[in-house]
Parts: sequence; structure tokens; C-alpha cells
Amino acid sequence: MANFIHSQACVDSRAELGDDIEIGPFCVVGPHVRLGNGCKLSNNVTLVGHTTIGERNRFSPNCVIGGEPQDYSYKESPTWVDIGDDNIFREGVTVNRGAEKEDHGTRIGHRNLLMSNAHVAHNCCVGNNVMLVNGVLLGGHVHVHDRAIISGNTVVHHFTSVGTMAFVSGGCRVVTDLPPFMLAAGNDNPEVKTINLVGMRRAGVSESSINVIKRAHRLIFREHKTLEEARDIFHSELDGILPIELSTLFSFMELTAAGKVGRAREVFRNAPSVNIREQSQRRAA
Repeated sequence: MANFIHSQACVDSRAELGDDIEIGPFCVVGPHVRLGNGCKLSNNVTLVGHTTIGERNRFSPNCVIGGEPQDYSYKESPTWVDIGDDNIFREGVTVNRGAEKEDHGTRIGHRNLLMSNAHVAHNCCVGNNVMLVNGVLLGGHVHVHDRAIISGNTVVHHFTSVGTMAFVSGGCRVVTDLPPFMLAAGNDNPEVKTINLVGMRRAGVSESSINVIKRAHRLIFREHKTLEEARDIFHSELDGILPIELSTLFSFMELTAAGKVGRAREVFRNAPSVNIREQSQRRAA
């Protein structure tokens, strides 16, 4: 289908547009933007920088996607944002492109909901089916894994990871990694309270796996067993066959323990950066 571009929108002729796109009044689309089929820009939406957007994404008023990273070290190189399919960006959402660190990019996957005034900083990676509620602020280099939910007005410290199907309650200050399948609450560095039972059931996790995660929570967070002790208990009880959910939990927590100050990804703070897009272009040439 043909695209609809409002007469009061400003779309650079060099932008790459798919089909069946709607761009409302006072929107700005920059020269290095790629916009996939079926995307809808309501009004006053700004897409700039080297930003690639997949199909059927919806942008509400005052979204700014691909703006410069808020990082003093940024030297105006062509860093980037990649966004997948079927995401919803509500009013005032901001997503910054990468700084010249790690792989120079910011990533958002598929089917995510970013509610009003959520912010995704430079070099973040947001997985699939994630929900960032109103006013959530992700610092630079944060990773949010699939199906995690971060409730309203929560701030997440840079280089922190939020695990698969984790749930963070509202108004938290998250400064250490939050393990998969867990529910955390508390204003200052929230503590794991229980498992995210509702989220696991909604995702179709089997009751047997849920029961295993319940027992893991009890052993690690209530009885304060070490990871090695908990692993030995489960290997004995399950004849060495661990469900994928339990393996995911153990692997995540082992990486956190190997990191710094409770954050697995803190070890990347001073690691040399690699521009994967530039390397890919060179190989293609």
C-alpha cells in the first residue's frame, strides 16, 4: 500500500521508507533512518541518526528516537539504533543511539511496550516482550532480557542486567543485577521477595518448572545456600537433568558473581569498543 506523509511532516529524501507507512504532522525523519513496512508515526515524532526500524512499530507524540547519547565522551561518530517489529512507543519516549563504546549501538527487539516518558540510554539492549512502564529510566549499557517488566518511575543503574521474566516494582532504584523469574521490591536497591509467578504462567512456563524455580528461590534467597550448594541439591534431586529455566537462573547468577559490584556487565566498562556494523561493511566489501 502507498505511504501517507502529512504535508507538515519533514521527511528527508534520503530516508528509506517501506510500504503502508503513516507519518503525521510535525514529524521529522532524518536522512539515515530506515523505516519498515506498516509503521505509524502519530505527530511530533522525531527519528534521527543512523536508526533502523522494523515493521509495524507505533510511535506516539513527542517520541525522539536515535538522538545523540548523553555521554561526554561521544565524538559525533555514526553510532546507531536498531529496533525490531511490533513495538509500541508511547508519548515522550526517548531512545538514544550508542556511544563509541561496546559495539556502538542501542538495540530494542520485538513486541515491546515502552510507556509514556520511558528512557532507553546509549548502548542499552532491550529484548522481546518487555514492558517499561511510565517514567522508567534505563542508564547506559543496561540489558533487559525477554519478558521482563519494570514498573513505573524505576531507575536502572548503568551496566545493570534485568533477567528474563523478572519483575521490578514501582519507584525502585536498581543498582545490581536482578535474576530471572524473580520479583523485586524496595525503594533503594530492591530485594528479591518471591518469584514472578504471574509472569511465568502468562509466558506458558510449566508448573513443574515453576515449582523448581520456587525451590531455587527458597534455597538461595531464604536459606542462603551458595549457588554451588543449590546446584548440587538439584543435580541430586533431578538426576542431573535441570529444566532450562533453572539453568538460565544459575547461569545468570554465576555471571553476576563473576562481575563487579553486583553487576555482571560492569566488567565491560573499560573494555575496548568494537563497531560491528563497520566490520560487517568491510567484510561485505
